Amino acid sequence: MKVKIQDIAYYLPERILTNTELIQQYPHWNLEKAEKRSGVLERHIAKDNETALDLGVEACKKLFAKNPELREKVDSIIFCTQSPDYIIPSNSCLLQKELGFSDNIFAFDFNLACSGFVYGLAIAQGLIISGMLKNILLVTSDTYSRYLHAEDRSARILFGDGGAVSWITSSENSSKGIIDIECSTSGKDFKSFYVPAGGCRVPKSEETAVPARNRHGNVCTAENIHMEGISVLAFVNSQVFRQIKRMMKKQNLSVDDIDLFVFHQGSQLALEALQRLIKIPPEKILNNISKIGNTVSASIPIALKDALDQNKVQKGGKVLLTGFGAGLSWGTAILEM
Repeated sequence: MKVKIQDIAYYLPERILTNTELIQQYPHWNLEKAEKRSGVLERHIAKDNETALDLGVEACKKLFAKNPELREKVDSIIFCTQSPDYIIPSNSCLLQKELGFSDNIFAFDFNLACSGFVYGLAIAQGLIISGMLKNILLVTSDTYSRYLHAEDRSARILFGDGGAVSWITSSENSSKGIIDIECSTSGKDFKSFYVPAGGCRVPKSEETAVPARNRHGNVCTAENIHMEGISVLAFVNSQVFRQIKRMMKKQNLSVDDIDLFVFHQGSQLALEALQRLIKIPPEKILNNISKIGNTVSASIPIALKDALDQNKVQKGGKVLLTGFGAGLSWGTAILEM
């Protein structure tokens, strides 16, 4: 049995924050270099009362509008987010309520960032092949803007909010669907990208809310994202690159055999690095980071949906997906569409 992505829908908050607005707010910021490294010109930012759950709900509504028969078929919700509405319960339970599904539904959350979509595919594939489930909603939604300090130039220019939902089901065609998936983790490098305070290890306090300027000149508190961009880029150039090459070799595929490469839209530098290392022609790589920024777990499905809508890949075409980020964790999947 093969497992496939039947359809994708996504939702972006209405509010758009441009680099021009950031410069107006912070005239002393020199965004020219940061803009070139990030590749982001504007991003969508959730309203104060808008959460990752809300974005997921709107994405699901768009998916159901296109596939009205799906609502009665759904037997599982898998929700990937690092910005849940509550510590308890999970967003998947809340989504079940919001969408009015029956109680007889399998639902759970998992906490991963930019590799979350590939990990979610692996989980969904196992559950469907086991025969336990048939039609899974894989929701990937994050509002990282909640974790950014207003004066952290490096993070504010990079991240945007967004939510996506992917309908994962079995494939009637024995060749169509997921060909292979590999997921990896390097927990020893967790401090390359993390939020130090706010969990049970280091609860929020008056001390953790005190802003300070870090060694890169950016302002943040212990309750905000701490990101070592150089370390993350080095990880992309080494572990992520090696995984992609290993997967292609395992499946006896060359760049010529892959119709489209859809990488997590981490930054322009990361995208360019992978394109250069793997020697990918420009027409075979999807890049939408300039208009929406790094949307974390929603990044890959949004990019893949854009590629499908733009006819960048046809039915029967092979697509390689790779996500990488906090954990550190990374994953690669090869699919036939």
